[in-house]
Amino acid sequence: MQKFFTPPECIDKEKAVIKGQDAKHIYKVLRLAPGDPIHLTNGDGMDYEGKILTTGPNLIQVCLTGQHPSATESSLSLTVCCAMLKDKKMDLVIKHLTQLGIVEWIPFFCERSIPTPDSKRLLKRVQRWDIIAKESIKQCQRSCCVSIPEPKRFQEVLDLSGSFHQKIAFWEKSSHPLTQLPPASPDSRVIILIGPEGGFTDREIKFAQATGFKAYTLGPRILRAETAAICATTLIQHLLGDI
Repeated sequence: MQKFFTPPECIDKEKAVIKGQDAKHIYKVLRLAPGDPIHLTNGDGMDYEGKILTTGPNLIQVCLTGQHPSATESSLSLTVCCAMLKDKKMDLVIKHLTQLGIVEWIPFFCERSIPTPDSKRLLKRVQRWDIIAKESIKQCQRSCCVSIPEPKRFQEVLDLSGSFHQKIAFWEKSSHPLTQLPPASPDSRVIILIGPEGGFTDREIKFAQATGFKAYTLGPRILRAETAAICATTLIQHLLGDI
């Protein structure tokens, strides 16, 4: 059964309300009626079961019948930092990485990134990514929203990496295969860097290594940036997470 987002402020012990596009979808597309069962999540790891009380194009009222922590979230706290690509490529990346179970996605600009768009356009892109991530979360039955900040500079990403237990940079010139990756403890926080089309420069990798990142290879073939992001995340989830 499809799961719908309801922010914590719209949920109490016995009732919940669904607003906005989800309410419209339930009413006009799914045509759910009073008495029908429904599943909700608060976007912070808690799931709810309930039955619809009332329906309308703007508001759905739900009587809650049960709640429990989500069983669909990854055991790995994974932050993926992706160099900026063209619009549709970034849309593809966040869609699939969300389904794979990441907790945070940080886009950033580096030496070989696409030109920086103006602030208004950049804000619209972040808003679009948030919508795409939430749709992907509903599709794959997740229960936690993915954090997506405004795009940062490469040095800013390196500066914020200090609290992570494992720091991984994927670089086509590295000679270290992922088979050399050390295991993660249950409470590990892992951050990975994915470069732009053309890859990281030697200088950027040196900066990353100076802040604790270790460079790994994805194999002998040169992958497109968006393919590398999805491939790298899948492999890290397989080696350290729940895939």
